[in-house]
Amino acid sequence: MRLISLSIAAAIGLPAAHAQDSGLGTVASANRAATQAPAAQGFVNATQVYAFAEGMIFQAHTAPGTITDITLQPGETLIAVAAGDTARWVIGDTSSGSGDTKRTHVLVKPFAAGLITNLVITTDRRAYHLRLTSNARTGIAAVRWTYPRDELLALKARAEATRLAAPVAEGLSIERLNFGYTITGDKPAWRPLRAFDEGRQTFIEFPESLGQGEAPPLFVIGAEGKAELVNYRLAGRFYVVDRLFDLAELRLGLKKQQVVRIARAHGKRT
Repeated sequence: MRLISLSIAAAIGLPAAHAQDSGLGTVASANRAATQAPAAQGFVNATQVYAFAEGMIFQAHTAPGTITDITLQPGETLIAVAAGDTARWVIGDTSSGSGDTKRTHVLVKPFAAGLITNLVITTDRRAYHLRLTSNARTGIAAVRWTYPRDELLALKARAEATRLAAPVAEGLSIERLNFGYTITGDKPAWRPLRAFDEGRQTFIEFPESLGQGEAPPLFVIGAEGKAELVNYRLAGRFYVVDRLFDLAELRLGLKKQQVVRIARAHGKRT
């Protein structure tokens, strides 16, 4: 086959090296650019949390003797799982929860260190592409995703019925409102205008441009500097967080993240 390929190349006037390598460098470069590696700020406990994007390749480090749990979105139905190397990897699936909280788990385990393969998971909602590597030291316990586009659509749908009926701060006591927050960091179009709380909930107000693109996930920064995804709901142009926090960050982007930091000044009311 190689001799035939080289003969064809000679017949059409292409160098032999070009015939063998044509397009391969482009493919390798595209794969590298699309691969999302684990990042320290992406961990929630021992789980690496990626922001899902169509066409991205998500890295999962594994180790012999341990299982890496690849967790799908609640309610997502598994269609198929395929791996490039099925002889040296154990791959199975299971589920947890029930009803709307039921989740599919794809479990992977390598037979040895130094292995590399790819994994494709197809569901009723999307296709996941992963790059699996094994090493002798340690593996990621679990991998899961956030779904910024899905979450924004769901939040908008739930908020639409009520956001025009009343202002976000209706029923709040003016005397209890604390506007002692500072907003620093990058200046994307979605940068919040202000933040405030009423002693129990925190409200983050965004400009109108928030509805024109992806909404940034909110992370609360703990005392040890670790970031933790926090639950919130979208009410019009506001994120409503059912708790108080001293420090939080809004993050958006993969290769070059935009980060906006929100800090609360204790006891300050303006």
